Formats: sequence, structure tokens, C-alpha cells
Amino acid sequence: MESPPLEPRPAKRRLRRAGAALFVVSIAYPVLAYLAAPAMWRHYEHHPEMATAPKTTTTAAGLPGDPLNVGLIGTRNEVVRALLAAGWTPADPITLRTSLEIAESVLLRRPDPTAPVSPLYLWGRHQDLAFERPVGGSARERHHVRFWRTDRPARDGRPLWLGAASFDRGVGFGHRTGQLTHHIAPDIDAERDSLIEDLVRAGQVTRLYQVTGIGPTIRGRNGEGDPYFTDGEMTMAVLTVGGAPRTAPPEVLPNPLGPSIKNRVWAMIRPLL
Repeated sequence: MESPPLEPRPAKRRLRRAGAALFVVSIAYPVLAYLAAPAMWRHYEHHPEMATAPKTTTTAAGLPGDPLNVGLIGTRNEVVRALLAAGWTPADPITLRTSLEIAESVLLRRPDPTAPVSPLYLWGRHQDLAFERPVGGSARERHHVRFWRTDRPARDGRPLWLGAASFDRGVGFGHRTGQLTHHIAPDIDAERDSLIEDLVRAGQVTRLYQVTGIGPTIRGRNGEGDPYFTDGEMTMAVLTVGGAPRTAPPEVLPNPLGPSIKNRVWAMIRPLL
């Protein structure tokens, strides 16, 4: 009687999966980065002014910071009301007191739902607004977003706010600066989508559409050296007027064919990253 075939060892199975992932990425990435880019997936049909807008923040030292991946259209009061309704809280400014409070929160694992966020810069100025949604019992892990008001009003005349949403996964020393800082999780698309879902669930969005941001990126690095990956899209949300909650789902404007194909290819790559 023949013995049944031996099952591959876990290490070998992991090696095979890693090899398969590397193969898919090695094929798909050139398609995204060279064959399909840039003409096919760059699109600004719903907001042409965004074609010349910056796509990445910078640090105080001038290093590339977190990519911009979200935009809101509404007055300052409407932005604040929408985020509060979605369960996000404003971040405190950085002072000696708030710096000590966030340190205490991280070290002693105590809640600090309004802990400050470090400054990033756009057009030479730090963020105009910053919001967060804590995870767990301390400021070690949290969802957070920074917003800058642009000088480019939307079609309805209300201000456009560009934002960078990411998830703080822990605290450590910066890979490039050596300073104590938060480190972000690499999947910044998940944070963009989570923020938009929170706003939609709170009834604060009337319309959604996307424009090209930084573009598809597999091995990006922010100012602290944290790796990130993204499909490169910025999701733009038109907020309700006056913060009035909306019961109907928002209108979703479709992407053109090129970006739609790119996003389908990216959806195959994303689980492997």
C-alpha cells in the first residue's frame, strides 16, 4: 500500500505563497507603473483643478510626508460637524501639557481621545484641522486625519479641504529622524475608506467621487521612513449643507475606464502587500 503524500511543511507553504505573491506583484506592478500609467489612470474629470494640486505633504525638515488621500467639500463648520457626527474628535494643539498627557497615555495605557498629532505641511503651513478616533485604551493606536483648506473652491462655491488619513499602529523612534513618534500602518487606503464610511454612515455625504492622488504606489515611505502602499486615488466627499443628516445614500460618480481597470488590477495586488 502506498503511503499518502506528505503535506508541505508550514514553512514551505509560506515560502510558496510568498513566491506566488512576488510573481503576481512583479507582473502587475509594471503594468500599473509603466503600461497603464500615467495617461490611462490619471483623471480629474470631476474636479479639473485638482490636476495641479499637491499630492503629498512634507515634514518640517522638507521630507515627503504622508500622501493626500481624501478631500472634503464644505465650510469649516460643516467639516467639523460632519467629523463629530461620524465619531471623530478634534486633536489638541501641541503644548507642553498635551505632550505630557499623550506620553502618559502611551506609557500608562490611559485614554487620551484628543491627543495631539504631529504637524505636516502643505503650501508651507501645517494642517488647519486634525481629527482622530482612538482604538483601545491609549493614544498608542488611533485613526487620524489632517486637513488643509485650499484656495480652490468647489463647483458649489464651498471650500475644498485636502486631507491625509492614516492609522497610528504604535510608537517608536523615527527611522530617519531618530525622534520618538507614531508609526503608521502601511495600508493607507484602508484609512481613507474607513473615514469615508464613517461620514456616510453618519449621513453627512451627498456625493462621492475620486481623482488621482499620488498614483499607485507599492513601496512608498513617509517622512519617518514608514512604508505604505496605495492605489493612488483621492476620495472626495461633498458634505451636506449645514450639517443636516441625509437619509439617502450618497451619489457615487463612476471612474473612467482606465482608472477602473487599474483599480481592479490593484484589488488583486492589495491582499499580497
